Amino acid sequence: MPTKVPVLREPARKRRGGKKLLTVLLLLFIVILAVLFFNSSISKISSIVIEGQRFTSRADIQQAAGITVGGAYFSVSAKTVEERIMSIKTIEKVSVEKSFPGDVVIRVTEHPAVAFELSPQGQLTAILANGTTIAAGADVVVDKPILSGWQEGDPYKAELSKQLAALPAASLSDISEITPSPSKAYPDRIRIYTRTRFEVITAVSLLKDKIDALNAVVEIQEPGLVTMLLADTYVPFASSESGNGESN
Repeated sequence: MPTKVPVLREPARKRRGGKKLLTVLLLLFIVILAVLFFNSSISKISSIVIEGQRFTSRADIQQAAGITVGGAYFSVSAKTVEERIMSIKTIEKVSVEKSFPGDVVIRVTEHPAVAFELSPQGQLTAILANGTTIAAGADVVVDKPILSGWQEGDPYKAELSKQLAALPAASLSDISEITPSPSKAYPDRIRIYTRTRFEVITAVSLLKDKIDALNAVVEIQEPGLVTMLLADTYVPFASSESGNGESN
């Protein structure tokens, strides 16, 4: 009697088409979610806070940053915004913090003001440590020397700004005004007027070395003319005209 051979069944084919369709649908779903997310308010900048500025306007800082409320939150990095703001000459340091969703905090540190100056139009301007000049504003407290009589672009004015920046604020507290007074021997010679009614003749290049001696004279002497160049002299106003004791 012949032996029956069992019928071999073909293995079930895997439904690859179904998995491919599922993958396509999943990717499509992710894309739709991404589009909805990046077009929703949650992916936009909702607030921009700017802190630390004194002379630089908020508008100038925000314009340099290149971001606005309602703009894309993920379009630029904090580092990119910092690099943009550093292009402003008045800014010394900046940090940008982004916190989801939508908050941006910009903290700036300006170059310190070392002096003030009246423009030809009568506008008070601040001179910063790096030599940059910027409008000071109407409500600013004039707590630094006022420069008067200086020409725009004078190299000694820029050097004076650097010298003033290097000096402690306490050393400059009595200085009210600084004017140029060049001579053949000292083209960088300056004339300083103090709040305690002293008149001082020195040079930009000597100011750093002479300031301590000047403060010592002011503390113990009556108002007078102080010359601090190659040699230091002091003549009280009570016994001499202010023109005596000058060096050429």
